[in-house]
Amino acid sequence: MRAIGNRVAPRASKGLVATLSVPGRVSGDWRTTPVVVLEENGERYLLAPFGDTDWSRNLRVAKIGRLTRRGKTEQITAVEVPTEKRGPLIDAYLREYGRMPNVAASFRELPYPADHPTFHISTHRPQ
Repeated sequence: MRAIGNRVAPRASKGLVATLSVPGRVSGDWRTTPVVVLEENGERYLLAPFGDTDWSRNLRVAKIGRLTRRGKTEQITAVEVPTEKRGPLIDAYLREYGRMPNVAASFRELPYPADHPTFHISTHRPQ
């Protein structure tokens, strides 16, 4: 179901669903997956509602990626949010996106903030 949803979500929810591309932590090959960006207090975050997935593991290692939304691609830098600071972000994510298929159920199955990697993202500016 997740494989089908990952293919359909970007088409069904244009504007809401973005595409995250991250270099693989082993191969270095770019991997792409649909994500939803949480905007909270003027900052942007990526949360892994389904637990510690491949994209979150890859982003944790690479700390960079590409985010495509509404036809525009930007280079991003990601910093993992400490577990003790994730609670309010998870609450905001559930308020905004808890009605998306399987999101609320996943947070019930994985109830602890440590279960949901969370990243603060910003536009990457090469030096």
